[in-house]
Amino acid sequence: MSSETAAPDTLVERPIWPRRTRFVALGGGRARLKVDLRTLVITGLLALVTVAVSVWSLGVGSVEGANLPLDRVAGAFAGTESEAIQRIVVEGRLPRVLVAVLGGASLGLSGAIFQTLTRNPLGSPDIIGFTSGANTGALVAMLVLGLGYGGATFGALIGGLATGIAVYLLALKDGINGTRLIVVGIGISAMLIAFNGFLLVRARVENAATAAAWGQGIFGELRFADVVPVALSLVVLLPALALLTPSMRMFELGEDSAQSRGVHTGRAQFLLLLVGVGLVAVTTAVAGPIAFIALVAPQVAMRITRSPGIPLITTAAVGATLLVVSDALARTMLAPVQLPVGVVTTALGGVYLLGLLIAQSRKVAA
Repeated sequence: MSSETAAPDTLVERPIWPRRTRFVALGGGRARLKVDLRTLVITGLLALVTVAVSVWSLGVGSVEGANLPLDRVAGAFAGTESEAIQRIVVEGRLPRVLVAVLGGASLGLSGAIFQTLTRNPLGSPDIIGFTSGANTGALVAMLVLGLGYGGATFGALIGGLATGIAVYLLALKDGINGTRLIVVGIGISAMLIAFNGFLLVRARVENAATAAAWGQGIFGELRFADVVPVALSLVVLLPALALLTPSMRMFELGEDSAQSRGVHTGRAQFLLLLVGVGLVAVTTAVAGPIAFIALVAPQVAMRITRSPGIPLITTAAVGATLLVVSDALARTMLAPVQLPVGVVTTALGGVYLLGLLIAQSRKVAA
């Protein structure tokens, strides 16, 4: 009789995990880490693609005769090549590759934060207006204050953070509602875009051309000094995001469900918004507004891993891969002319949105 009653209890205590899930013992077996094999493999493949494209990008040039074989690229780092080759590879090409990898990861993570909070695939910094706010700050610095590219970096950072605060305060009413946040962000973004156009029209032609080029991504102007703030932002904000991730996962079930599970929703939302705005603002301040990476990367990561929520590590890998590939295409597609990287990311984002609309229409028709 006792054995008959013990069996159900044993079944209850042993949850059935999917076959793709494994547990890794930590700390002498006292704790276990859950690992999703599909997510791990896909993230590893994306990392390999990113490394391969980065190495290729270090060797390929935008003009005839500027291509370098792999051994000469390695020699530039080892110091066995001429100073001219070292300047081309280490000082010219490496900074833009590093910013593409680190900045792409930052944008992807920022998009994941906002899409999780709003529970909407359109809830990204591009749509909500933070990117437009950063562009406004840069234009004011360049066209109104005459501070040039250096001032544009600080102006973009201030503009992005100020826009984030404005959207948060205007959308704040008994907590943050995802739909309200997006609607408020779209409204602010529309006003900022109109103001940006006004600034460009009133500026001198040469200054307007420089500012417009910055507004499409300025990877050609990047140097090692520009890599530092992007790297530092990740060093500071990634641990904060890791601490906030359990609370963020609760928002996937809805704000009411998160609150019922003990999450201080108001504080968690504010801190997550602060981290998300910081990630996108620093990258935009350094490299200029880069469209669609934050919008596309989380959704692509979720679909290729078939995860119920947005996988953060895979999202960072997708963002890095997309931006480093986009930068390589921008440099080589119409060589010797170099396209702004924002043109390529916008084209990729347009293809993604078109495919998404077609897929949704087929679901409705079915």
